[in-house]
Amino acid sequence: MTATKPTFLAGLAASLPIVLGYFPIAFSFGVAATRAGFTATEAFALSLLIYAGASQFLALALLSSAAPVLVTAFTLIAMNLRHVLYGPALMREAGEGASTRHAWAWAFGLTDEVFGQALGALARGQRFSEAWMSGLGIGAYAAWVGGTVVGALAGGGALDGWPALSAGLGFMLPALFLALLLSILSRRQLPIIAVAGLVTVAATLGISATSGILMGMLAGALAGLVRR
Repeated sequence: MTATKPTFLAGLAASLPIVLGYFPIAFSFGVAATRAGFTATEAFALSLLIYAGASQFLALALLSSAAPVLVTAFTLIAMNLRHVLYGPALMREAGEGASTRHAWAWAFGLTDEVFGQALGALARGQRFSEAWMSGLGIGAYAAWVGGTVVGALAGGGALDGWPALSAGLGFMLPALFLALLLSILSRRQLPIIAVAGLVTVAATLGISATSGILMGMLAGALAGLVRR
């Protein structure tokens, strides 16, 4: 008997762990944006159009320091080049015959955490479904945009009385992604993760954080190809 494909509502439900992580981080971004002099509308537009998580905080720092727009744009593109690999990696796990008819829509929502959640579901034997991917992505996207709006409307001083909370929010995104990664970790993947991690740390310390992300991503991809 063929298992039914998971539905849009099932994908929406699966986005709940991501929603719980995204909303407070996005709230923090909205607060930071208004503190940096952006209007609530501008903060909303940054999350609506860029939707790049930690890269949006970098964008605030660059734009606030009067960095050229082109420099800011290329820096953000470089930091997020890893997303180009998410679609092919996901479809490889989905197997032959998996539909990509609506990939133009749901692929926009392939953030680190959405990719990790989807990959974990496939690793646990769930069938690939574009409807499920859409629900997963929309839930996460709505939480990020909604959190940004609430934070921006709260104003730049909203977290001034909560310094520990403000500092802790910065660890939520990497902690969430690490939790999703550990849920699908297997012994076979350990060497690949080790290579990517070592290269990332070395390049970050020796060159820059952006270089560390790019070189770690490429090293992990190459290690994965050699490992196959």
